[in-house]
Amino acid sequence: MLFHSSLRKELARSFGATLVVLVTIVMTMTLIRTLSLATRGSVNPQEVMMVMGYTVLGYLPPILTLCLFISIVGTLSRMYRDSEMVIWFAAGRGLSAFLPPLFRFAWPILLVVTGMALVIWPWSNQQTQDLKDRYGKRGDLERVAPGQFQESASGSRVFFLDKDTPDNKSGKNIFISSNEHGKETVTSARSGHIASIGDGQFLVLANGQQLETTRGVQLKISEFEELASLIGPSELGSRDSAPARTRSTLALWMEPTPAHLGELAWRLGLALAALNLVVIAVTVSSANPRAGRSGNLVFALFAFVVYYNLLNLGQSWVANSRASLGGLLLALHGGVMVAGLLWLTSQHNNWSLRPRWRRVRDPAAATAVAP
Repeated sequence: MLFHSSLRKELARSFGATLVVLVTIVMTMTLIRTLSLATRGSVNPQEVMMVMGYTVLGYLPPILTLCLFISIVGTLSRMYRDSEMVIWFAAGRGLSAFLPPLFRFAWPILLVVTGMALVIWPWSNQQTQDLKDRYGKRGDLERVAPGQFQESASGSRVFFLDKDTPDNKSGKNIFISSNEHGKETVTSARSGHIASIGDGQFLVLANGQQLETTRGVQLKISEFEELASLIGPSELGSRDSAPARTRSTLALWMEPTPAHLGELAWRLGLALAALNLVVIAVTVSSANPRAGRSGNLVFALFAFVVYYNLLNLGQSWVANSRASLGGLLLALHGGVMVAGLLWLTSQHNNWSLRPRWRRVRDPAAATAVAP
């Protein structure tokens, strides 16, 4: 009982501290990336915090897995360094005896990772995509900002406004460039205002000129005292299908296209990887008490990075029909589980290939020692 309680208490402290640090780092990096998207006009600046929150929420499954992995490796490495492992081994606790308390501590985290990978991950991606689409589908008039060239939603017009009034209904020194049906039109005006006529909104320009060209040949130059142009809400072309990362797990299973199966392999892989990393953490924690534990942590992080890169590679293979979903799950995650259990068994039974290798290299010496 003392063995289980002391181990779980230290794991909980280490997991909490690691989670705070990693979430802070990820939030900072996500905030910088989201601000960059807002600067490029892909995200509404007023919705930066919402986009960041949904993005961090989607990243929580690998973050929780990494926190669990680091907490186990750090705790067991500390026990090796302080010679606590020697005490537990002398008391009859082998290395495999650490698995029950570790899984008893880790099973709520594994359930959360599984639920977030299968449910929260697509939901957060869908919310982020909806925010981007809603901002991208805003009207052309809402895109105009003083002192900046702004492109319309359809990409056929470019607007420039020198300054506007507080009510955002009029402005001065207006420039509009449009390219529609093979005809390029450049319009400039000293002033302009928005007027509602009937069911539509019109941009009424005053005291300006207009240049119309077709295929680089000048057609017409005209001056006007007043010109009205209809500017309604823009509509983007409807997407044929939503991205696989935004679709629910049930929808992916019901439509087993290669892209959907690749996304499904990624989500299931997050849950299976979290389970396998608990076993791997026990094996990579073994260290010489006289040596530092930095080498163990570096190797553990390297194993984590390699495993998750294999997840991405497996998703690409399934999406490109180079591997099947079942074959990938069995080969990658089943293989890692078998390798981890064999490694743990060898450490538990203190198996070593060095004595056998020496006997093979020096059979004469082995014969002389034998009675």
